[in-house]
Amino acid sequence: MTLVDWLYQLTPSPTLLLLIIAAISLVESLAVIGLIVPGVVLITAAASLAGHQQLAIPLVLMAAFLGAVAGDTLSFALGYTQRARVPGLWPFSRHPEWLAHGARFFRRHGTLSVVFGRFAGPVRPIVPLIAGMLHMRPFTFAWANIGSALVWAPAYVLPGYLLGRTWKQLLTLPAGSDKWLILLAVAIIVLALAFSWLRHQLARESWLYRRLAVLARARPWRRRLWHRLRSTSHGEIPLASLSLLVLASTAFCLWTLAVLEKDGPLIMDEQVRALAHALQHPILTRLAAGLAEVGDAAGLLALCLPWGAWLLARHHTATFLHLAVGLGGMAMANTLLKHLIGRVRPEAPAYLVDSAAYPSAHTSTTVLLFGLAAAFFSLEVSSHRRHLTYWLAILACLPMALSRLVLDVHWASDLVGGVLLGLTGCALINISYHRFPHRSLNEAPWRRLALASLALLALRLLWLPPL
Repeated sequence: MTLVDWLYQLTPSPTLLLLIIAAISLVESLAVIGLIVPGVVLITAAASLAGHQQLAIPLVLMAAFLGAVAGDTLSFALGYTQRARVPGLWPFSRHPEWLAHGARFFRRHGTLSVVFGRFAGPVRPIVPLIAGMLHMRPFTFAWANIGSALVWAPAYVLPGYLLGRTWKQLLTLPAGSDKWLILLAVAIIVLALAFSWLRHQLARESWLYRRLAVLARARPWRRRLWHRLRSTSHGEIPLASLSLLVLASTAFCLWTLAVLEKDGPLIMDEQVRALAHALQHPILTRLAAGLAEVGDAAGLLALCLPWGAWLLARHHTATFLHLAVGLGGMAMANTLLKHLIGRVRPEAPAYLVDSAAYPSAHTSTTVLLFGLAAAFFSLEVSSHRRHLTYWLAILACLPMALSRLVLDVHWASDLVGGVLLGLTGCALINISYHRFPHRSLNEAPWRRLALASLALLALRLLWLPPL
């Protein structure tokens, strides 16, 4: 089956796709909902499908325009008619600073705030609501809404549309591997969004957390269990980490059994490897080789040394020990699993000739390191910004994992096992971290420590051979 045939089976009909584009544009402009929906990602994906189906560009732009206008209009109407009730509605009842930030933005820019707000990220779904609450003239709001949507629609839709029209000409993919490229992209986006959403739902301020707390008080044994699980420093149950531990460890065991059952590369592995070979380029290979050195023992030591020294100097003993134990434990787990499973690599350069493939140690260790960094530092930011630390961690881990495919030293299933093992380690360490008293890391000199890590990493890349 060709890529075109496969995509046509995946994509909705043209009419439905236009409705989806309009709905995404509406939702990402809508008050409250627009704060949690990754509108840019969704609108780019939908526009790419439209470009692939070669839908008429005026229809695609019109759908996005109408959805954007409708979303801002609904937000404005909500603020205009429910001015007194909005501050008491969730999530503004728990985060009144969101309304305050939007109000300051509106007062600073006046009518133009509706235009600027369309492109201003966090305030985008708030400004129309604020404009309604402050009783901006409907006619004035209408022309600002329509004018900004006329610019917003092509700016957000055309890049994705052009990508959908031209990407087939950019790549010549081997037969059978094309669908894995799309599945990989979809899986990464879906899993990242699911992780971010679940972490938010299991946070202390969520409805689910409060409901579980109420249930825990109903029985003495539940109260005792709840109390034992609570964080010593923050008084919070690490529900997200507990859930991650169960899901990641179960998935790792099942995935490892599947790898052992096959006793060789999976069908997915062969096809993804063929895809990686088709995408080979000297620049990609050099980048992948650099990332291999960043993720080995010397590279990780260079990254961690300034932070570890600062943690010890400032007597953040609990944080230092959890980081050190996590990295040491992950190294031992990778060594043991590689020895027991003994899976052969696709290619084994001289420095890896004695190292087995499964799981990917680079991937699992990177996931653990950046996952723990995100978990530790997310405690120092406001709850509605915590997701940013996890997204940054995901963006840091992704190229490291994919570089192993470019170098042809791992199968794709090795990377999956590495991710699951790394997430299991993150969950275990984070649960333990919540049980020990620890001081805030807010005093850390972030920029100086980051520059020191980068300087040591540069020395490692320039002077040391691959380990």
